[in-house]
Amino acid sequence: MEKRWVQAVKSDKEAIDLLAQQLNIDTSLAEILVQRGISSFEDAKDFFRPQLSQLHDPFLMKDMDKAVSRIDAAIAAEERMLVYGDYDVDGTTSVALAYSFFRQFSRHIEYYIPDRHKEGYGISTAGIDYAKSKGITLILALDCGIKSNDKVAYANSLNIDFIICDHHLPGEELPAAVAILDPKRADCPYPFKELAGCGIGFKLAQAWCITHQLPDSSYEQYMDLVMVSIAADIVPIVDENRTLAYFGLIKLNQNPCIGLKALMDSCGKNKNYTITDVVFTLAPRINAAGRMDHGNQAVKMLLCTEDDLAARQSLFINVQNTDRKVSDQHITAEALALINDSEVLMGKKTTVVYNENWNKGVIGIVASRLTEKYYRPTIVLTHSNGLLTGSARSVPGYDLYEALLGCADLLEQFGGHKFAAGLTMKHENIEEFSQRFEDIVTATITEDLLCPEIHIDSEIAFSQIDGKFQRIIAQMAPFGPMNPAPVFMTTNVVCVGRPYVVGTKHLKLSIKQQNSAIFEAIGFGLAEFENLLQPNQPFSVCYTVEENIWKEQKRLQLNIKAIKIHNQ
Repeated sequence: MEKRWVQAVKSDKEAIDLLAQQLNIDTSLAEILVQRGISSFEDAKDFFRPQLSQLHDPFLMKDMDKAVSRIDAAIAAEERMLVYGDYDVDGTTSVALAYSFFRQFSRHIEYYIPDRHKEGYGISTAGIDYAKSKGITLILALDCGIKSNDKVAYANSLNIDFIICDHHLPGEELPAAVAILDPKRADCPYPFKELAGCGIGFKLAQAWCITHQLPDSSYEQYMDLVMVSIAADIVPIVDENRTLAYFGLIKLNQNPCIGLKALMDSCGKNKNYTITDVVFTLAPRINAAGRMDHGNQAVKMLLCTEDDLAARQSLFINVQNTDRKVSDQHITAEALALINDSEVLMGKKTTVVYNENWNKGVIGIVASRLTEKYYRPTIVLTHSNGLLTGSARSVPGYDLYEALLGCADLLEQFGGHKFAAGLTMKHENIEEFSQRFEDIVTATITEDLLCPEIHIDSEIAFSQIDGKFQRIIAQMAPFGPMNPAPVFMTTNVVCVGRPYVVGTKHLKLSIKQQNSAIFEAIGFGLAEFENLLQPNQPFSVCYTVEENIWKEQKRLQLNIKAIKIHNQ
């Protein structure tokens, strides 16, 4: 699918030149910093050299004092407590963090992950009944619960209190919990609203340590778990998340918890991790436990204190991930067969597909793959517990959650955010839902959102790229939402020698501008250009600048995102 090349709006030239002079860097890099709100030497210092002192006071979060006091009371009275979390990466890392932290102070604590297939997302009646059967009087819910009003009310009727640590948008009415930690609640003054669920648990541990005058290391030891949740949940890597991700990556690469270390070893990469590596290497494996078996398996691995046990558990999860890949590929092929390509030509703006036999655990991945192919809001549905259950994915810039709100009367339950959501409905509603969803999206989406775009930070010449240029880019990491790796554009480029395909669909080539050095480049998924790039024929590229490490050798490499052949 052809992409739109969108260049960033030019920033104030005086500000750029001044920052470039102050930092002694290329003006193109200074321009990118200014575009990202970094316009002074002090801003740049905070950005390039994050400090743990930049973390916000956890007691700025509404109800933090209530949460700490209630846990204090529970520990003093030797009440039984349950740490409850979702089955995805954010949920399982949240549970591992909170359980590991609070079990240092209480012998009467356990954890619970709902069964994706039997209970579904969020707080379940079965989970509350389990708590009651175990004599539990306090549930600490992480990465879920903010809309579980009925479930919290049910727990209260059984004399079970709730503390909710969530980061999703609340509904109009909050649950009747003892404390609700969620920066997105309207009355919460916490200065940063985009923490992951595990980040909320981290702030609770931080508040506990401040209250009890414990050393900072008591909660900082969990930063690798928080970083994994930030990467996997695709939250903005700015402000507090940037600090947590920065130090979390240091911990992952230098001294990870035993469970993560075993997982890194089992997948064949145990050093030099970036956020991207976490997203594509560690996160899918942690997620696979809940998709193919049970999220408890991921928590069990993350809590391991013995190397041998952690190794066995990580190998088990690797097997689950292999099974997930097979299931994912099979269901994706079936889903593609259901979609009539003429629908695209007819201008349909959505995709809704259903098969009662699809594995509930992988339909979210399938929805993502269909969205990538057809580039329109997509919902994949299967059958579960007498209802249709589904995963929805959007395209960048379109608020999927708002579209689902317009279909709320046809849904039994739904939740999520702008770009991803889960939903359930009765079988008889699928046709009316599909049509209304199509109508709402058609009326509210713009044509430009239906075509993928590449955001270009700056147009540069190859002569500007050298080791210093790349090192400064590397210091802008960790990269992610709201702080992506800079994308550059260069025109009048020619191939040196012939490009060739590696694997089945990736393009390897050497390129240069007139009088520039020759750069090695890789274009993932761009094999179609192998025979289109003729000798001495100029073309334009947009790309990121990276350091490629192969057999301990480091060299600059351009990662090409798109190619435009001149006069084409």
